[in-house]
Amino acid sequence: MTTQTLGPPRLLSLATAVPPEVLVQEDVIRESRALLGQRFAQFDRLAPAFENAGIDTRHSVVPLDWFRQPHGWTDRTRAYAAGASRLFCEAAGLALTQAGLTAGQVDVVVTVSSTGIVTPTLEALTAGTMGFRTDVMRVPVFGLGCAGGVSGLAIARDLAVARPGAVVLMVAVETCTLLFRLDRLTKADIIATALFGDGAAAAVLRAGHEGDGDKPEIGPGRQHMWPDTLGIMGWTVEETGLGVVFDRSIPAFAEAELRAALDAMVPDRTVDRHVCHPGGAKVITALESTLDLAPGTLDAERQVLARCGNMSAPTVLFVLEAVLQSGQRGDLLAMALGPGFTLSILPIRVA
Repeated sequence: MTTQTLGPPRLLSLATAVPPEVLVQEDVIRESRALLGQRFAQFDRLAPAFENAGIDTRHSVVPLDWFRQPHGWTDRTRAYAAGASRLFCEAAGLALTQAGLTAGQVDVVVTVSSTGIVTPTLEALTAGTMGFRTDVMRVPVFGLGCAGGVSGLAIARDLAVARPGAVVLMVAVETCTLLFRLDRLTKADIIATALFGDGAAAAVLRAGHEGDGDKPEIGPGRQHMWPDTLGIMGWTVEETGLGVVFDRSIPAFAEAELRAALDAMVPDRTVDRHVCHPGGAKVITALESTLDLAPGTLDAERQVLARCGNMSAPTVLFVLEAVLQSGQRGDLLAMALGPGFTLSILPIRVA
């Protein structure tokens, strides 16, 4: 590892991946009604959540018929380890290829995931397949939920700054669909069933390398955690798996609280494009309202939601990929809301 010229941290590449199993929303509605209609008395009243979610398709690491049987921790963990590992390798491999690097050149791996628990963690499970060096620094991060894509990229950025010249790989991978449960039916579970999908995103960063000057510059990330909001979003740990905590107040909370938090975090901000985590159709509308954006401005967010659903942590990176591919220039602000309840932001400058 050779430091040539000290310089800011740069985003060398960004890649995404989804599993091969495609869940068409109409099929999910039909299957959910068959599985849940008689178990959950209010299903028909909540069924419009599927139709109004703004989602056409999602992807899953398991086929649709997997959900017809009850599953416990063992089944879910086995499926998570296999499915998340495949997604990790695909997204990371694509990102490294785009950056013109190999896994053997990676100095630090930041792995972000909150939808399964394996020890050793995913970067260790995939090390042999990927070809990571034996001295690679592993930084697994758990529990950030939907904010994990932005916060994970911020962590990777800070590690790149701390080790000039080091190649830092950040991978966010989630298998939200595996958390579907037949034994726990609340309104939050129905909404989650209507929204969540699986996917992964990987980014390669480096600071202090003179050849990277044309790449997007990553600024320091910031977080704001609101007090007394632990019940808005997260997981409960239960006998047969994780239980979703997903409060219906999220869109209203974002509309009421987000602007003041942003003003305090970045008082003099100039943003040419907000890059937002599309938690759901209502959340996107609330974001446009609170950010004083014209309706329809967050077009990439809606397109990602329609194609892939809410994949938790990686989703905002799917949006960032689409925004960068569109040729957007100037000052971007990646932002996502997650458990805590927390707002995570990250400035990105594209020359």
